[in-house]
Amino acid sequence: MTTTATSATPAVPTPVSGLPTVQGSATAVGSPAAGLSGRPGTAAILVLGSCTSLQVGAALAMRLFPVTGAAGATLLRVGLAAVVLAIVRPRVRGWRPAQWRAVLLYGISIAGTNGFFYAALSRLPLGAAVTIQFLGPLTLAAALSRRGRDAGWVTLAVIGVLTLGLAGSHGGGHGALDLAGVAFALVSAAFWALYIVAGSRASKAVPGRGGLAVAMSAGAVALVPFGAHGAARLAGRPDLMVLALGMAVLASVVPYSLELAAMRRAPRRVFGILLSLEPAVATLAGWLLLGQHTAPVAIAAVVIVVGASLGSTLGG
Repeated sequence: MTTTATSATPAVPTPVSGLPTVQGSATAVGSPAAGLSGRPGTAAILVLGSCTSLQVGAALAMRLFPVTGAAGATLLRVGLAAVVLAIVRPRVRGWRPAQWRAVLLYGISIAGTNGFFYAALSRLPLGAAVTIQFLGPLTLAAALSRRGRDAGWVTLAVIGVLTLGLAGSHGGGHGALDLAGVAFALVSAAFWALYIVAGSRASKAVPGRGGLAVAMSAGAVALVPFGAHGAARLAGRPDLMVLALGMAVLASVVPYSLELAAMRRAPRRVFGILLSLEPAVATLAGWLLLGQHTAPVAIAAVVIVVGASLGSTLGG
């Protein structure tokens, strides 16, 4: 883990000089001129695919934590994803300074979101970590909406994710949540909100996957001081390197590619609420892939969150 807002959306931070405006642009993504405003269902499918791939990748990452640590796994995830995306061979020659700023900010947001999330994931259950992290896009979605029905869907999503958090911390038998893990998840939440804004600008500034490839490389460079030592422990471990490559593809290449496509098809507020699928999918992945118990209250929470997502899509 964002497109341009519609005319009903409150003003957002001033766009980077030289980039298409986010508010009211004639060629804005999600506007009629872009030809994509009528495809909220497509955006929902893309986000669901992103959420599923991301959580499978997170489950793989947890298997690497004992060897690499959270920081090492994060560097491997972002760094290997950058290598895979290098086949795109982005044509950076001729990029304007404003395009570089947009893409580099996107890269920093990727590094921060992933780094602090994996730090939280090493201390919290998967569903609880994603639930807390999700406060970032939820807050952004609420801030960008003026219509009462949008606030209603956000409120319903909040109820769902808070219920998931309760189920993750008590129903799964994990006891009290680790405070450091909660803090890391909250910092990741802030970076996730930045990711949505920065990704919106980068997706418009640089078409195709070229911007994502450069952003992923920038994020990997930012993570080197923190994760190089842990990542180096995979040297001479081809079995774990295969696992790390799978993590990178499933947790970065696939979801970010799908989300960039979704960013071009839905208003930013709708994209933010659609991401409410994330904690639901995380709880399901924790149950299926990691054996983390899912209490009946968590299943009810999944229904609430998915209902909010469908409501925002059908009513957007």
